[in-house]
Amino acid sequence: MAHIAILGLGNWGTAVARMWLLDGHKVKGWTIEQEVYESITMDQVNKKYLPEHSVEGLEVTMHLNEALEGVEIVVLAVPSSVILDVVDDILPHLRPGHVLIDLAKGLAPGKRLISEAIHTKLKEANMNNPLAVVTGPTIAPEAASGVMTTALVASEDESVAKKLAETLTTQTFILHPASDPAGAELWGAFKNVVALTCGLVDGLKLKGTLGGDNLKAAIFMAGFKEGCILLPLLGAKAEVAFGPAGLGDLYVTATSPYGRNRSMGEKLGTGLTLEQALEEMHMVAEGVRAARMFIRRAEDENINTPFTKAINTLLDGDIDAEECCRRIVALN
Repeated sequence: MAHIAILGLGNWGTAVARMWLLDGHKVKGWTIEQEVYESITMDQVNKKYLPEHSVEGLEVTMHLNEALEGVEIVVLAVPSSVILDVVDDILPHLRPGHVLIDLAKGLAPGKRLISEAIHTKLKEANMNNPLAVVTGPTIAPEAASGVMTTALVASEDESVAKKLAETLTTQTFILHPASDPAGAELWGAFKNVVALTCGLVDGLKLKGTLGGDNLKAAIFMAGFKEGCILLPLLGAKAEVAFGPAGLGDLYVTATSPYGRNRSMGEKLGTGLTLEQALEEMHMVAEGVRAARMFIRRAEDENINTPFTKAINTLLDGDIDAEECCRRIVALN
């Protein structure tokens, strides 16, 4: 039995808490949201993010020091936009025995990977806690329901990845160890850009225009192709594209009705502006931020990324969803 702290109780943080509780682990959860804290404390369910599934046995707190006390695994399940702030907050409470797991993916300010930025913060604090990245085709409501789910747990120290995979794999949540956290993280972020773009097609379909499965397949193919070219240039091993963190995660995020980024794209496809779509979103859609950061990184490295450029042009409000799709299809 492992003692685990999950920092951030959105839908995925709550889902992994439920899976590990059911597998017999001791799990604590930390949230800054009063309504989430009260819901779990009083009713053993996260009504805001995962209302259909009990998290009975989850010890919830709004104090970081309480969450980290007596645990050995610390899971960072907060959005990528705030994860480094949370790392700053936990540094005074970290012990050498704490192993960190990062569920956020992508580029931090300064165009570094989030995991690289976390390593830097640990080093500056004279700490060398192990860090792993978990990513894969993990739709939270399905995983919480017991649907068999697979993901990659990647660490520069492969022995850490193997130990975490062995400890945290359950009957329905299968973790595969890997030694390329950079590749896992890059694909984990880029898949959100592709899912956002595929969602445009669903929005166009709702409008009764040119949306459909044929178009979505073309968009999906163009996004995957660009990822296979761009991400190795940014540090990913090429083979990651064909595993759970690449094609697997990309497929489910781009097609599932539960996918936040696909849903965000759908709103844009119906004609909403970026600001209007963001206002309607109940949960954070990482694809918008990822699209911005990938285009900046590509421009800095002088890499041609027409797919990413097209979705950014839409986000800037310079073209509509139909024109964005036409530009992407023309790439093929």
